[in-house]
Amino acid sequence: MAGVTVETVRADGGTRRGAGTPLSARADRRRRSEALLLGLTVLISCFGYLYTGLATTGNVPGGLPGFAGSMACLALVPHLAVRRWAPYADPVILPLAVLLSAFGLVLLYRLDPAYRARYHAGSTASGQLMWTVIGVGLCVVVVAVLRDHRRLQRYIYLTMAVALVLLMAPAFFPGDTYGAKRWIFIGPLSFQPGEFVKTMIAVFFAGYLVIHRDALALTGRRFLGVRLPPGRQLGPILTVWVLSLMVLVLERDLGTSLIFFGLFVVMLYAATERTSWVVCGVLMASMGAGVVGSMEPHVKGRIDAWLHPFDAFEPGSTFSPQAAQALFGFGSGGVTGAGLGRGHPELIGFAGRSDFILTTVGEDLGLAGTMVVLVLYALLAQRGVSTALRSADPFGKLLAVGLAAALALQVFVVAGGVMGLIPLTGKALPFLAKSGSSLVANWLMVALLIRVSDHAGREAGPDS
Repeated sequence: MAGVTVETVRADGGTRRGAGTPLSARADRRRRSEALLLGLTVLISCFGYLYTGLATTGNVPGGLPGFAGSMACLALVPHLAVRRWAPYADPVILPLAVLLSAFGLVLLYRLDPAYRARYHAGSTASGQLMWTVIGVGLCVVVVAVLRDHRRLQRYIYLTMAVALVLLMAPAFFPGDTYGAKRWIFIGPLSFQPGEFVKTMIAVFFAGYLVIHRDALALTGRRFLGVRLPPGRQLGPILTVWVLSLMVLVLERDLGTSLIFFGLFVVMLYAATERTSWVVCGVLMASMGAGVVGSMEPHVKGRIDAWLHPFDAFEPGSTFSPQAAQALFGFGSGGVTGAGLGRGHPELIGFAGRSDFILTTVGEDLGLAGTMVVLVLYALLAQRGVSTALRSADPFGKLLAVGLAAALALQVFVVAGGVMGLIPLTGKALPFLAKSGSSLVANWLMVALLIRVSDHAGREAGPDS
């Protein structure tokens, strides 16, 4: 058939094409769509950089050619890697990740002059660009080397052992950062292991639940219309619950604890389709958070600051005013915002570059801009769920659900905390916030989603 490649499927899930033969028509259409979306992403990011420079200085920024070249390379290199090693992958995942990363860079370039003028702080955008390059490079390496995601299923227990070591390691390092122990310090370097742990435990849970899904789904007694899990099968969820509480108590890291336990419950429900696991998970999370929140001073302080954010302005208050300032920022932004570069999100302090960077969007671009950012995150999570629905491989299906859930949970705990819906957690907003660990870990997650979606696309048959 003209224009269609005859491919040989290898044992590792890859393909071998003859020299000079084109991609299949379906794969070619996907890569053309991806290239078009990436080109649009580069144009949007360059326009944002140009607009920010004009709004803050009144002149065309001198770094525009360098920024445009960097964005073009960050879009082109992974696109070529996907075209070569994962041609059937979802064409929307990579453009969404590039667009979010580019928008994060634009926001940091917008914030740097304001922080320099008010706090005499150094630049962060150049460092974020370096970490973006590292993250994209890791994504390319994973796509090229990991030709079949099912290989990860062989090492699920080793993966979980390493994840537990990384998860608990910050508790043994001296000092803390802004009240929580979530960093590992090695000389002048530091990183947040919790950012990588969420991907590792998604791999473990996917492999574990593939093996034990029947026992978890088909046993138990019914009570008030709900099938309760049997006592012997409660062991895994109790273990994960205890570990999440240990993270909350020893490291005072509310965000990682919520993501860790929430991810397990979501994947349990996806594997078993039993609402009893969700009910048990919600009850256990509420009970654990209530007990720890009433006893651990740092967590209790976060809850009190969430319930009474404006008490921070009372004389003698020990609360941070950041939560209240974030609400003022969202309120002043209104529907359309003051314009990119026209607000004053730097008044929030250092957090305006991390979890509170969402207030920059709210103040400068208003409700409309904030909804666009949240919709981009929702689309990326939806592509993960769509990949799971199209995959016939049980491990890949659960892995895609887990990765999508990890992203959605992190966005929820960060955005919910900044908007006053839940207590602040201090986690970094994926792709947008200043955090090398978070950025690299999220690009690793994107690489795995690309690999799973490529396998799902191959299973769909040629040109379907």
